[in-house]
Amino acid sequence: MTVFSATSPQSPRTRTWAHVVPIVLGGTAAVCAVALVAYLLWPTWGPSGANAPDKLPVSVGGTLFNLPTTAIRMKIQRHSGPQERIDLDFLYPSLEPPGAPKHVTADSVDAAMQPIDRIFLSIAAHRDGLSPEQRTATIYPRYLDQAAAMPADGLTMRTFRADTPYGSEDFYSAASPALTARCTRDAATPGMCLAERRVGGADLTFRFPRSWLSRWRDAAEAMDRLTAQLRGPRS
Repeated sequence: MTVFSATSPQSPRTRTWAHVVPIVLGGTAAVCAVALVAYLLWPTWGPSGANAPDKLPVSVGGTLFNLPTTAIRMKIQRHSGPQERIDLDFLYPSLEPPGAPKHVTADSVDAAMQPIDRIFLSIAAHRDGLSPEQRTATIYPRYLDQAAAMPADGLTMRTFRADTPYGSEDFYSAASPALTARCTRDAATPGMCLAERRVGGADLTFRFPRSWLSRWRDAAEAMDRLTAQLRGPRS
């Protein structure tokens, strides 16, 4: 006796869907997995570095400094740990780190020529080189014009002789608050001053416009505050 199956044979379309559905489900699961991994590994910082640390512990010449990240001028220096040299700038007189630089075009370059409102600072390992105090006491006096002393408001200005390596500069000094600075003279570009001080194994070199010397006490105190606030924990 012949026995007939109760199950009807599947059509070609049904058999095709039977193979396609698992493939579609597997592909969807794979896409979801890749999306999840990409989400978990995607960098959380934006182009402006909004989530970067506010300060970085940096060691220069074995001396620890806590430096505002946005004050560091070169991106390659924006990392913690030992460094041979690091360059910064701060708004003056607030001493806050500057914001993002403004884009200057050919049309706006004239409008961008404004008075300098920043104090620049370089921190470098001194490697037992001549200290700023030794340079002021033993090197500069050899080149100064002794007859050119011009004290005013507690600040003394003496010119360097024209036939010396510092012939285009003047030397300023004051006792309280302490200040020593070499300044270029105003010419096609505004004169700039350079003031140095040693902290542990590092030399700090400040640069600021010569015009600030009309209120030299404010400039000297600003350098004192910056030196204090950038120092890391002391042992």
